[in-house]
Amino acid sequence: MTETQPKTNSVINLLLSQTPSIADDSHVMTATIELPPGDSGTPPHRHSGPVFGYMLEGEMIFELEGEPERVIRAGEAFWEPGGDVIHYQAANNLADSWSRFVVVMICAPGQEMLTFVSPEELAERQDRRAPRPAGR
Repeated sequence: MTETQPKTNSVINLLLSQTPSIADDSHVMTATIELPPGDSGTPPHRHSGPVFGYMLEGEMIFELEGEPERVIRAGEAFWEPGGDVIHYQAANNLADSWSRFVVVMICAPGQEMLTFVSPEELAERQDRRAPRPAGR
């Protein structure tokens, strides 16, 4: 710290570090998402640009194309690259509590932030989905 910098007692904890590709003229949205107990979340979709998130409370089942589903818990960060990657799940993993998270979404110029994936495309790309746990 140099003498020209103010002194502070702030603490910074790095949660996630990525190097996404971001197009010129992109715009950014920040939102909170609240999932009721047992909610399955948004149906399969994709984002036009990268999405960064942080679980505020609860647990979320998170599944991206090509990756096994995983549980993200309060205090954990997550991201997805956007573009052609299908986001299969962002479901509340808790049957008796709400789950809440905050997301920062970078939207590609001239594109929608979120588009749903048709059942036909899901069937065509089924081989890109990681094996799922029994019973899901």
